[in-house]
Amino acid sequence: MNPALRQRVRQRAHECCENCGVRQEDEAWSLFHIEHVLPLKHGGADSLENLALACQHCNLHKGPNLSGIDPVSGGMVRLFDPRKDAWAAHFTQVGPEIIGLTEVGRTTVVVLKMNARPRLELRSAAAD
Repeated sequence: MNPALRQRVRQRAHECCENCGVRQEDEAWSLFHIEHVLPLKHGGADSLENLALACQHCNLHKGPNLSGIDPVSGGMVRLFDPRKDAWAAHFTQVGPEIIGLTEVGRTTVVVLKMNARPRLELRSAAAD
């Protein structure tokens, strides 16, 4: 992936994780990842339409997963796709906690461990 493409992904995301919203400047010790929404191993491409900016926490928890188990219905549900889904349609933030509003949102919150204690602390500190 060339540097110009990486820069376009970062600019489009305004240097924020497209999953949890953490700003790169609030996690300066760790350079955010350019992640494949549809992982390469599942046929994804190195195209702008398939790339998103993700903090290390979200990207490492997502890995090559495309889905997870919704904690309410128990059904298998796809994960949030920042290229096709509107964040506000699937999530809301109450204080530092991210709440899933839909099956996709709830499942993504669980799989990406968006409300792990260190993430809550980071979002709380960033809000101060």
